[in-house]
Amino acid sequence: MSTFILIHGAWHGAWVWDRVAEQLRSAGHTVHTPDLPGHGQDKTPVQQVTLHAYVERVCNVIDQCDGPVILAGHSMGGLVISQAAEKRPGQILSLAYICAFLLRNGQSLVEEASKDTAAVVMPNVVFSADHLAATLRPEVLREAFYADCSEEDYRRACSLLVRQATAPFATPLQLSDENFGHVPRLYVECVQDRAITLPAQRAMHQATPCDRVLTLDCSHSPFFAKPRELVECLLAATSLQAPKRGRAAISPART
Repeated sequence: MSTFILIHGAWHGAWVWDRVAEQLRSAGHTVHTPDLPGHGQDKTPVQQVTLHAYVERVCNVIDQCDGPVILAGHSMGGLVISQAAEKRPGQILSLAYICAFLLRNGQSLVEEASKDTAAVVMPNVVFSADHLAATLRPEVLREAFYADCSEEDYRRACSLLVRQATAPFATPLQLSDENFGHVPRLYVECVQDRAITLPAQRAMHQATPCDRVLTLDCSHSPFFAKPRELVECLLAATSLQAPKRGRAAISPART
């Protein structure tokens, strides 16, 4: 059995993983779903939320695990798992990017996101007066994050979103071939995504090749829309062997 650490994205919290974690645990796996600082149940003031704080939170979880882990990140969580892999390469079996930012050394999230002109997130960000935090215009939340999710999931998610600290968006990653570069990588691309569009996802995992690429026909929240299929993708990360490259499609699970 494997140990999974699942990292949520911007504005969200550990609550996004409830169904996925339940299915993985039912199959006998160990699953950790930490709230990043300032998210979910964590009340870290937005002024203290940095990429370093995110990474330290994840590294603390890694250090408490017995043996190597599968570290998965959704959306903004992608940059967190990359930087954590730079710090703990020997303790990570593989990385799984779920429609996530897969950045190169020296890149920041805002730099990469600004290239994705078809996405609906960046044009609809509303900054606080001091520019330390950001929210999204409510009218675009469904299109951006939950286009194919149930009304119940959509309403619950909207009620749990928090203000997002902007500092992690602007911080460049510091990655090396010796550390981050030696950890096997899997990318799960989401075809209907409007937060990080499919061309943007593919540009990233082509610039930083992954050992396997899987495709889900859904929008930005597969943990709500296709949890069973997402679990299949995560399980594929347990047997990654670098440096194989390729793309495979995960077929819809039968009900």
